[in-house]
Amino acid sequence: MGKRSDFTKNKLDFYQTPIEAVRPLIPHLPPKVKFCEPCAGEGKLISHLQSFGHECVSAYDVSPEADGILRHDATFLSKDDLDGAEMIITNPPWGRTVLHQIIEKCAYIAPTWLLFDADWMHTAQSSRHIQICQKIVSIGRVKWFAGTKNKGMDNCCWYLFDAHKPTNLTQFIGRN
Repeated sequence: MGKRSDFTKNKLDFYQTPIEAVRPLIPHLPPKVKFCEPCAGEGKLISHLQSFGHECVSAYDVSPEADGILRHDATFLSKDDLDGAEMIITNPPWGRTVLHQIIEKCAYIAPTWLLFDADWMHTAQSSRHIQICQKIVSIGRVKWFAGTKNKGMDNCCWYLFDAHKPTNLTQFIGRN
């Protein structure tokens, strides 16, 4: 999962999103937002967001693990795949090649919230994407594995990308 972790990496970078990672995002979403989840896995993030009154109108994964989630690669998502979603919200794979492809694809379709490591914003490779990053919401370290004692080794953030609103000033929201 993280660069300093000695856990065996899960296939396709699949990690269920815990509720603690979702709560900091909620104040930054419009009420009752209709969203698309393109890296849905077994739908944990969908369930969490719906518990706050949001509506998932389309869900995909390259290897779906629950009913109602269709097989589709997020790097090939199109506007039609959104089924009326106002935004895209997902916990994508953190591998840089796939992550950057998802940013480049999704941010041009709809405002896109992605959950991944905080270090990314400090790297040279982020420079070509940061100009379309509207907001960064810090959430700190996340406990990715239920039943374990410790949290992950990497701090995390929610990033809002929107290619239709380039910016020179990304809003950073620190932890509460």
